[in-house]
Amino acid sequence: MTAPLLELRNLSTHYVSASGTRVVRAVDDVSLTMNARDTLGIVGESGSGKSTLALTMLRVLPPAARIVGGQMLLEGEDLVAKSEEEMRKVRGKRIAMILQDPMASLNPLFSIGDQVGEPLRQHEGASRASAWKKAIGLLKAVRIPAPESRVTQYPHEMSGGMRQRIVGAIGISCEPRLLIADEPTTSLDLTIQAQYLNLLRDLQQDYGLGLIFITHNLGIVAKMCNLLAVMYAGRVVESGPVSTVFNAPAHPYTAALLHSIPRMTERRERLSAIDGQPPDMSALPKGCAFAARCPRVFDRCRQEEPPVFTPSPGQTARCWLAEGTR
Repeated sequence: MTAPLLELRNLSTHYVSASGTRVVRAVDDVSLTMNARDTLGIVGESGSGKSTLALTMLRVLPPAARIVGGQMLLEGEDLVAKSEEEMRKVRGKRIAMILQDPMASLNPLFSIGDQVGEPLRQHEGASRASAWKKAIGLLKAVRIPAPESRVTQYPHEMSGGMRQRIVGAIGISCEPRLLIADEPTTSLDLTIQAQYLNLLRDLQQDYGLGLIFITHNLGIVAKMCNLLAVMYAGRVVESGPVSTVFNAPAHPYTAALLHSIPRMTERRERLSAIDGQPPDMSALPKGCAFAARCPRVFDRCRQEEPPVFTPSPGQTARCWLAEGTR
């Protein structure tokens, strides 16, 4: 049988203070699986660990962070076990990432042609002329008008939507197996956002990518994704097919997120909100991390941390309420 495109097994990444006395469990015991051409949406409040999980997969963590356990299997190869030199051959070639702010990826001192062509020169040994020629084709692929002239320009000469497309061109330049998009539409207006989402979907079909979409927008997940993982306090509290999770959420946090979405077919005096704040990640409470905010909490939730249950085929939930359907 063919190995999954990506399989995370009990992956944990912690931030440790210089003194070693304060530990933030930013990613804690995360397990996920996706196959080629799957689109996995990862959602959750700010600080839930979504972006740290993405950086962990690329192994580009800040100095205070370290992977403390688990495996990351990319087509059967464990990325955790690879050396830094081996990972340089993986980043950009087999896994690529689109950041939320394109200017965090683009260097203002280099032309667009040089930046789009850099992965080709690094991973495929292409000459500068050959890389520029391929860069023109990549700009066409992401629907940049007049690509022959755009390759000579610089990031400040582009609009926000164009810069985001250029970052996408860099991401697909070496035809990676997995593309991670970390909230890539946040800075775009609604019209450009819709165009960019359609572009990502077309690129996925054309290049056969697996796509991980990190977002706060559940509407985008409904449009783009076939799989969903909901993160809270560094853990995946629910995962499964999008249709299953949306129609029958097994975790109260997932249900609360879905209930907070405004619906044009319903009349409400006030929008729904989740009371309280996420817990301090360096001092997580005993039991379930969501217990203090959960409308369905009971005594066991405050005493014992729930394991992973399987409410339905392909769906997982870390909640005692799902125990009966294990």
